[in-house]
Amino acid sequence: MAIYLITGVAGFIGSALARAMLERGDQVRGLDNFSTGRRENLAQIQSRIDVREADLLDLNAVREACRGVDYVLHQAAIPSVPRSVKDPLESNRANVDGTVNLLVAARDAKVKRVTYAASSSAYGDTPTLPKHEEMIPNPISPYAVAKLASEHYMASFWRCYGLETVSLRYFNIFGPRQDPTSPYSGVLAKFITLMLQGEQPTIFGDGAQSRDFTYVDNAVKANLLACHAPAAEVAGRVFNVATGTRIDLNETFRVLKKITGYTGDVKYGPERAGDVKHSLADLSRSQRHLGYTPTVQFEEGLRRTVEWYREQEASPAH
Repeated sequence: MAIYLITGVAGFIGSALARAMLERGDQVRGLDNFSTGRRENLAQIQSRIDVREADLLDLNAVREACRGVDYVLHQAAIPSVPRSVKDPLESNRANVDGTVNLLVAARDAKVKRVTYAASSSAYGDTPTLPKHEEMIPNPISPYAVAKLASEHYMASFWRCYGLETVSLRYFNIFGPRQDPTSPYSGVLAKFITLMLQGEQPTIFGDGAQSRDFTYVDNAVKANLLACHAPAAEVAGRVFNVATGTRIDLNETFRVLKKITGYTGDVKYGPERAGDVKHSLADLSRSQRHLGYTPTVQFEEGLRRTVEWYREQEASPAH
């Protein structure tokens, strides 16, 4: 039985990871300052995990959280391009300074491996598709710069201190428990909740922008593989986590209409600063070294996500 520390455990990806670790019979310790994480994401498993309410900028709290831990799954971040454009200092503190604190604490605690939630935003808006890990990064937003900087910190702690690290570049992760109420939340969470309520969603731009939308169970699988793959193949390296397919937002809206039963139209707004036009992942490195292949494709992931939000709408608590 291993002990996993999950930072950002109350986020939708962090809480999905916690559930998966508990199902495997592992012990889970969670760290979250609840600035973007939601307590209700942990309600059903709260009694089975050790949750520490603390900020990654509090080095002493992070050291305490890392004590006795085997693996760290570092999901905590302010995960928003628009928010980073609005406040680059806050984005850098949370997403870079917090990561360095965690790495120092993990190194000193002799943690076996740190797996990091990196971001496909590091690729920027280069026209080459699909995006592969050998490409020169070209981040546009302060968020993307901060996530890329943390990747480099991960690699440097492997090279300088021998702390095993793996960075997973997530491509537009979606699924149950993603917060649709935040102005910075993912497009699918917003679309689904609005359309289930019969309200009109907004596409920013012309809707031709495409994404490699990736259901959260695929990210969970990638994290598990990254923890246990041979160090010689993965330590200090970066891997894409996606489905290897892309769909534009106009088509996404049409698929969601079919699943949700929404009968209205979509409206269009101005493009948002820092947004990338297209994303599509090359998965060959992840397949070769992690053994990763996506198990849930886009439309099936959408159906599962819509079903979860539908249940939330129908629940007495809601």
